Amino acid sequence: MLSVHTSPLHQPGTGDAGGMNVYIVELARRLAAIDIEVEIFTRATTGALPPTVELAPGVLVRHVDAGPYEGLAKEDLPAQLCAFTHGVMQVWAGHRPGHYDLVHSHYWLSGHVGWLAAQRWGTPLVHAMHTMAKVKNAALAAGDTPEPAARVIGETQIVRAADRLIANTAEEAGELVRHYESEPHKVAVVHPGVNLDRFRPAPPHQHLAATALDVYRETSPETSPEAVAASRAAARERLGLPQHALVPLFAGRIQPLKAPDVVLRAVAHLLTEHPSLRDRVVLPVVGGPSGSGLAKPEGLQKLAARLGIADLVQFRPPVGQERLADWYRAASVLVMPSYSESFGLVAAEAQACGTPVIAAAVGGLPVAVRDGVSGFLVDGHDPADYARMLHRFVTAPDLAARMGASAARHAQSFGWDAAAAATADVYGAALHERRGRLRSTHG
Repeated sequence: MLSVHTSPLHQPGTGDAGGMNVYIVELARRLAAIDIEVEIFTRATTGALPPTVELAPGVLVRHVDAGPYEGLAKEDLPAQLCAFTHGVMQVWAGHRPGHYDLVHSHYWLSGHVGWLAAQRWGTPLVHAMHTMAKVKNAALAAGDTPEPAARVIGETQIVRAADRLIANTAEEAGELVRHYESEPHKVAVVHPGVNLDRFRPAPPHQHLAATALDVYRETSPETSPEAVAASRAAARERLGLPQHALVPLFAGRIQPLKAPDVVLRAVAHLLTEHPSLRDRVVLPVVGGPSGSGLAKPEGLQKLAARLGIADLVQFRPPVGQERLADWYRAASVLVMPSYSESFGLVAAEAQACGTPVIAAAVGGLPVAVRDGVSGFLVDGHDPADYARMLHRFVTAPDLAARMGASAARHAQSFGWDAAAAATADVYGAALHERRGRLRSTHG
């Protein structure tokens, strides 16, 4: 596997680390569990880590020196692809011939390294876009920076070169065919997964109050509204959040693409329409600035002050996955008004924890969120529309628990084991096709 611009060892929610990091780590672990050994090549961003790190049995992370460890923006990385490729080739030269059976590249920067490596080694290239420049540029947030033409050209080349392309959803598969003229037979749809052991309505070994524990034990499965409500109460106690507050949560990288400003404006609109709710709303924002958001890292705090809701917003830095799961559990609802999402892992994780989602009806979110069952989909990014959805959770106090129970059940279909098995099938098809071509060539 190739992941040039972000390491699977990085904390999601910081810098360029996000859903793709989680995707690569979880997929690699599950592939190793079904006897597919994985080596992940990524760019070294600190001298503190050794050249190789065992992430899990059968999963090795290799750090490649390519450019300075720190201070290199994602936009500057194309100039380091030659150095990165050289590092990959050096490792390969130390192995016996045929050591690598297949190359799986993630994101367009990795795709260019994968293109060369796969040709040099005589292996298939499987590529996952994760996001696409043409799709992002068609749905830019106000003030966001368009993706450069060089990326569009690069993605087009990779689509042509790859033996197989993995898309998160049928819509993304259609976009690959429509925008990049991919051959339809080369595109396979594999939904990303969720770590259902970590993201669940109640964490393992959770210590609930006696009454809540009785409810939890008596309900089967744990995805009943009563169990979800009990888990939410316990999570709020752990995080110091008021029990009866409306807690809309934003979790993710703080950048225009993810539209955290829409969440703040929606809460401000809700309070303008219903001033009596002011003492009953807490808005946690869990994540760090990223991408074009790095230019104005304090922008969201200043917006909260201008909207008059600074006292209601809790800005929290990115947290580990165990802690993030607790933030999901504690929330009344996750709000995800992104302008573009290839899938929306955050939405799937929150639902797995028993929390409904209000999301923009873009990209893969209509697959991740079942409208009216596990959450609500909103057309567009008008804060008033999101405020109206938030108000539904005020007028129906049991809605968060009822919809959260449905969300937890819905998320059960997004397990990583299924994603790994489907990915292994894609690998098998690519290898079979490659061997068939070799036989016909030499026949």
